[in-house]
Amino acid sequence: MGAVLPVGGQPLDLILPTDNDALLRGDEPAFYQHTVRYFKGKRSLPWEGGQYGYVRNLKETRHGLVKTRFHEGLDIKPVRRDHKGEPLDAVRAIDDGQVVYINRVERHSSYGHYVVVEHWWSGSPFYSLYAHLGRVQVRKGQRVRQGERLATLGYTGRGIDRDRAHVHFEINMLLSDRFEDWYDERDIREPNYHGLYNGLNLRGIDAARLYLALQNNPNLTIEDFLAEEEAFFKVLVPASPAPDVLRRYPWLLRRDGKLKGASWEISFTRAGLPIAVAPSSRPVAEPLVSWVQPSRIAYNLLTSGVLTNDARPAALAKRGRRYLDLLTLGDTDAPVPALTVAPLPTDLHPAAAPREGRNLGW
Repeated sequence: MGAVLPVGGQPLDLILPTDNDALLRGDEPAFYQHTVRYFKGKRSLPWEGGQYGYVRNLKETRHGLVKTRFHEGLDIKPVRRDHKGEPLDAVRAIDDGQVVYINRVERHSSYGHYVVVEHWWSGSPFYSLYAHLGRVQVRKGQRVRQGERLATLGYTGRGIDRDRAHVHFEINMLLSDRFEDWYDERDIREPNYHGLYNGLNLRGIDAARLYLALQNNPNLTIEDFLAEEEAFFKVLVPASPAPDVLRRYPWLLRRDGKLKGASWEISFTRAGLPIAVAPSSRPVAEPLVSWVQPSRIAYNLLTSGVLTNDARPAALAKRGRRYLDLLTLGDTDAPVPALTVAPLPTDLHPAAAPREGRNLGW
C-alpha cells in the first residue's frame, strides 16, 4: 500500500526521550525495563514486557502460549541513579511542540504523573506521552523545543517501585475531539480527570519501530511509516458522519476513483490503530466487520477484546462497538477532506472466521 502524501509532508527528525539509546545499538535488554510476570506459580522478569505490543499476561491455549495484554508504549530504563538508587535521568521532548496536558495527581492515573506534548507532523497533530514521572518541570501551555527537559524519570503510578523506575513513553494519534461527550454518555464510574488526553482517546503507534525505521531512512514521513503498518481487520461504518479522524489525519483517506460512497471502510492494526479510511459502495446501518486476517487463535485474544472470540463470521464485541462509536462520533455537517489521493483498491472480502480456536478465552 502506498502512502497518501499531503502537500508539505516533512521527514521526521526525532530524538529519544532519555539518554538511553541502547535501542538504536540493538541492545534491547539494556533499553527496556523488565516487568514482573507470574505464570503457573512462577515469577519471571522479562525485559520483553517493556516493549510495544502483546507482551504480557500469558494465556495457555491449544495453539500455544498467547500474550493477551497489549502494552501501548515503551518502558525505558534509567541509565543514571544516585547512591540510594533514585533515578536521575532527564526526560526530554522528542521534538518541538506544546505541553497540552499534565497529570499532577498521582492517584488519578495508573500512569502516575504524566505529560502530553502536541507535535504537528505532516499537517496533523501527534502526541508524545511521558509517564511515571518524578518531578515535572514544565507547565501546561508551554512551548518546548526538541531536547528540552520536561521532567525527571521516576516511578509514580500503580505497580511501579524504585527498582522498576522507568519512563513509559508513547507516540499517539488522537481519536476524537468529542471524547468528553462520548465519555459522559457512558456508564463509567471513574471521573474523566484528563479531558481529551485520557488514555482511551489516545491510540499509540509502534514508537520503537518508528525510531529504527528513521535510523534506516532519515527521509521517512509519519504517513509513509503508518502506510507500511499491516491491517489486521477492517470495519464498515455508515457514510454520515465521516470518521472524525479524517479531519485531523486527512492523508488516511484512500479511494478507488470516488471520494464518496455508501459507507466508510476503516482499516485497523491489531492494536486498533486506524491506518486507512476508504469509501465503500456497501451500505451499512451500523459498524460491521468486513474483513479480518485468518487466525487459529480466538480474535478477542488478538485485538484486546475489540472482536468477539466465538462469532462466525468475525464481529465486534461490546468493547469494539464502543470503540467504533468513539471513532465515528463527529459533526454530521463537517466536510470530508477534499484531497488528491493515490487510487488504491478497496475490495471487500467476507470476514474470515478462525479455522480453529473457538471459546479459547483471553
